Amino acid sequence: MSAILETSELPAVFDGVKLAAVAAVLYVIVRCLNLKSPTAPPELIYQDSALARFLLKSCPLLTKEYIPPLIWGKSGHIQTALYGKMGRVRSPHPYGLRKYLTMPDGATATFDLFEPQSEHCIGEDVTMVICPGIANHSEKQYIRTFVDYAQKNGYRCAVLNHLGALPNIELTSPRMFTYGCTWEFGAMVNYIKKTYPQTQLVVVGFSLGGNIVCKYLGESQANQERVLCCVSVCQGYSALRAQETFMQWDHCRRFYNFLMADNMKKIILSHRQVLFGDNMKKPQSLSDADLSKLYTATSLMQIDDNVMRKFHGYSSLKEYYEKESCLQYLHAIYVPLLLVNAADDPLVHESLLSIPRALSEKKENVMHVLPLHGGHLGFFEGSVLFPEPLTWMDKLVVQYANAICQWEKTKPHCSDAEQAMSAQE
Repeated sequence: MSAILETSELPAVFDGVKLAAVAAVLYVIVRCLNLKSPTAPPELIYQDSALARFLLKSCPLLTKEYIPPLIWGKSGHIQTALYGKMGRVRSPHPYGLRKYLTMPDGATATFDLFEPQSEHCIGEDVTMVICPGIANHSEKQYIRTFVDYAQKNGYRCAVLNHLGALPNIELTSPRMFTYGCTWEFGAMVNYIKKTYPQTQLVVVGFSLGGNIVCKYLGESQANQERVLCCVSVCQGYSALRAQETFMQWDHCRRFYNFLMADNMKKIILSHRQVLFGDNMKKPQSLSDADLSKLYTATSLMQIDDNVMRKFHGYSSLKEYYEKESCLQYLHAIYVPLLLVNAADDPLVHESLLSIPRALSEKKENVMHVLPLHGGHLGFFEGSVLFPEPLTWMDKLVVQYANAICQWEKTKPHCSDAEQAMSAQE
C-alpha cells in the first residue's frame, strides 16, 4: 500500500519542481528584460523660456511616449548590444565624397560629404557636421541610417572619420584620435564654412563625438559662428568622473569596458608601425614598453594611460581626462544645446547625469532629454520583436534641428556677440 502511495506522489513532486523552475526562469526573464517597466515620455529638464516653449510645441517627440520593441526594448543591455553588433536594420547606403585634409602635424584627416536629397523645410542651405562615437566613422550603419534620413530632410551632411578608425586609410603621422581632440573636427567645420559660405551649421555628436563637439564649441566663441544648434547623444561629460564607474561591475560596465578596450587595441595595433616604429616624429614618451603594456591592457583607462594621452604630451591620466573632457567648456556654449541620454544606458553611470541636469537648470539655451529606455545609442522602435530601420534618436535629432531652423528664421535677428552676452547673463 505504501509503495503505491509513493509512486503516485512522485510525479506530483516532479511536476511541482518543473513548475517552480519555469516560474523562476520567467521571473528572471521579466527582471532582465524589464518587462514591467512602463513606457513614458522622456524626462525634460529645462528653464521656462520662449525657446523652450517653441521646442515643446514644434518637437512632438519631446512630449510623446518613447515606445521600444515590446519583448526586449526595455533592456538597456539588449539595446546597447544590438547597436554594437548590427548598428541598424536594413541600413541604407548613402553616397558621399571622401575629403582629405592635411593637418599641421602631418596627420591626414578625412570626412565624407553627403549632399541633400530634397529642399530643406525653411528653404535654406543647412549642413549637419557630425562626429561619430569612439573609433567610428561614416561607414558605420547607425551613421549611414542617420545621414540618409537627414539628407531626405534637406540637410547636407559632413561626417568625420576618426583618425585611425577607417581600416583602409593609413595614418600619415604617429597620432590617432583621442577622447577630446578637436583638431580634425575643427578642420572639417572650417572646410565646410569656406566651401559653402552661405550654409548654416547644425552640430551633432554621438557618444565620444558628443564630448568632442561640445568641447569644440566651448573652446572659442568663433567656433560657434554660423552654428544654429548642437545635439549631443549619449555622452558621459567627464572622463575623469566616469573612469571610476567604468571599472565597476554593476550593470556590466567592467565587461563593456573590456570589450571596448579590446576593439581599441586592435585599431592601435593595426597602425603599430606608424605609432611604435622607428619614426623621428613619434612622441618621445611613447616606447616599446608601452606597446608591451598595450598587449596586456584590459580597460580603456590602461590604454589611455599608456598610449592615448602621450599623443598630446599629457603627464598623467588625470590631466588627460581633465583637459580632454567637455565639462569645463559647456558653460561657454551659447547656441541652443540638446543633451540626450538614456536612463538605462549601461555605459553612462547615473551620477554623470547630474552634469547635464545642472547645466539645463541654469542656462536657458540648454535642454536635457532623458527617456527611460534606449541603452547606449540604441533607441530602437518597433511593435513587438523586430525593430524599425529608423530609431527614436534619428527622428529626434532631425526634428529638433528643424525646429531650431524655424525658430532662427522667425525670431528677431541679433548678432552672435549679442547672443553670447545674453547667454552669459
